[in-house]
Amino acid sequence: MTLAYLVNTYPRASHTFIRREIQALERLGWQVRRFAMRSDRAALVEPADLEEDRRTEHLLEAGGLRIGLSALGWMAARPAAAVRALRLALRAGARGAGGGPGTGGRLRHLIYLMEAAHLARRCRAEGIRHLHAHFGTNSATVAMLCATLGGPGYSFTTHGPEEFDAPLALSLGDKIAAARFAVAISSFGRSQLCRWVPPALWPRIEVVPCGIEPQHFAPLPLPEAGPHLVAIGRLAPQKGFALLMEAVRLAALPGLRLTLVGDGELRGELEAAAPPQVRFAGWQDEAGVRAALAAAQALILPSFAEGLPVVLMEAMAAGRPVIATAIAGVPELVTAETGWLVPAGDAEALAEAIRTLAATPAEELATKGAAARARVLARHDIDRAAAKLSALFLATGAEKAPA
Repeated sequence: MTLAYLVNTYPRASHTFIRREIQALERLGWQVRRFAMRSDRAALVEPADLEEDRRTEHLLEAGGLRIGLSALGWMAARPAAAVRALRLALRAGARGAGGGPGTGGRLRHLIYLMEAAHLARRCRAEGIRHLHAHFGTNSATVAMLCATLGGPGYSFTTHGPEEFDAPLALSLGDKIAAARFAVAISSFGRSQLCRWVPPALWPRIEVVPCGIEPQHFAPLPLPEAGPHLVAIGRLAPQKGFALLMEAVRLAALPGLRLTLVGDGELRGELEAAAPPQVRFAGWQDEAGVRAALAAAQALILPSFAEGLPVVLMEAMAAGRPVIATAIAGVPELVTAETGWLVPAGDAEALAEAIRTLAATPAEELATKGAAARARVLARHDIDRAAAKLSALFLATGAEKAPA
């Protein structure tokens, strides 16, 4: 049983969840061919990511001339399909962020069309029965155009929040309508996809969560000294770390420490605004993230926009309670038994949750941490998620030989 995965840039250090999903499918007997437009290998450090990079065919490395000749030859042999795909690409490219005409990048979508035709040829050569794209952005666009050009049927997984910020510009409705099925990683995410297609198409939108490998996340004992919090994520506006700086200051707790793990465009600005209780640890590998979790009593997630963060799953699997903003799919995982939910954008509410955690007895924190671990293992085991995906692939014809 052969299928292909398509991601725009793969692997990345932040795409561990895709690697876990692919490997879980392979344990079920699938042969998974990895395709990506480009590589991020210069930024890769983990041996598992470097190995995944070697196993991935990065299409743009073939060069523009080779891709162009491959694409034109494929389309010349299928003129009717090529015309349909061209119209679809131009229509998708005409949509801007507000859905208006002429602002979405027709030229960019013509490039996607060429990539899609080349990918269709590669899928035929590899005997690919089904193509699954991660993210509802340009990788799903290429998958949709590939199918229109006579390539394999496709499905795609949306994560958020990027897809939900620009559903019209990304033609989410068209992508769902043309797909064999679409996946959201949370019920909230599914609700956002349902907005852009009629109710008759809702049954093809499935919830398949991202997952972790339980055997790799043993519970960590809680440190006695505190309060010590850890925040993990890209230093970008949607993560709400500027608000967290304010909340730490408002909490005004003696002995409070916050370790911020991650890097990004806002690092300089955040360092300038940070109170003395905050330490910036920068980007960390998996061992470094685990060490940061081991040293903290809780994870704090102050995000303004999310899908359902994998770091939340990993922290809970390590037995850490969570302070998080009640947005997107987060309340589907974090409950009163596993931590504290606060309104997004409210620094005082975040500060009050920090004070509450600091006043919570160690035994109660341990109980919350154990409940967090039990909940995430019950809901986000990658092998169970992969089994659901596998059933969807089989039900939609992924095991059938390509035409």
